[in-house]
Amino acid sequence: MKKLMISMLAALCMLGFTACGNTENSAAQAETAVQTQAAVQETQAQQTEQSADVTESEQSNEEKAAPEQTEIQPENTDTNEVAENNTIVVYFSATGTTKGVAERIASVTGAELFELIPAEPYTEADLDWHDKNSRTTIEMNDPNVRPAIANDTVDLSSCTTVYIGYPIWWGDAPRIMSTFVEAHDFDEKTVIPFCTSGGSGIGRSGENLASQAGSGNWLSGGRLDAGISESEIQDWINNMN
Repeated sequence: MKKLMISMLAALCMLGFTACGNTENSAAQAETAVQTQAAVQETQAQQTEQSADVTESEQSNEEKAAPEQTEIQPENTDTNEVAENNTIVVYFSATGTTKGVAERIASVTGAELFELIPAEPYTEADLDWHDKNSRTTIEMNDPNVRPAIANDTVDLSSCTTVYIGYPIWWGDAPRIMSTFVEAHDFDEKTVIPFCTSGGSGIGRSGENLASQAGSGNWLSGGRLDAGISESEIQDWINNMN
């Protein structure tokens, strides 16, 4: 009996130790879980703070990289500082020779350039001066002919100097030049005629146009070679009378 009581007491002690151990283990596990959750929350908080720091740093860098906004100033439109073009080169060119010279004069003087286009273009047959029945031969034999101009829209009102260029046909300016000068007012303008030709000089062509125009200060002008250089044109202008 005594042995039985001793055995029962030993069993009860073992159960007590086991329950106590389980209780301690459960408490330890609970404490560990709490610590783990706290650590996770702290880590998340640190990551959030670091992310905020990075974002702030990126924004700061973007602000530094962004170009400064500058106020756009309007272009200066003061008319007193804008040079007015008061020179023009008006020309008629049937084959392109007079055109090349006119372009060089405009380049040297900074002048506006205006080409007169006939309403009825001249063909190669029209320009055959060997043919007594060609268009140009008939026109030049009649001083009253006035060929129509297709694009006579040029405004000379603001011009003070007008260069007028043309080829020499039968010793005179083509009749289309008479059409032009009679349609415009050259009052208070300096008019400088120039011509191109295979060998003929300007002759009285400039004087004839001045008479037909009836106004303007017409200079003597001159004949210019097809291959004249810009420096030679400048010399010609400097020696103008």
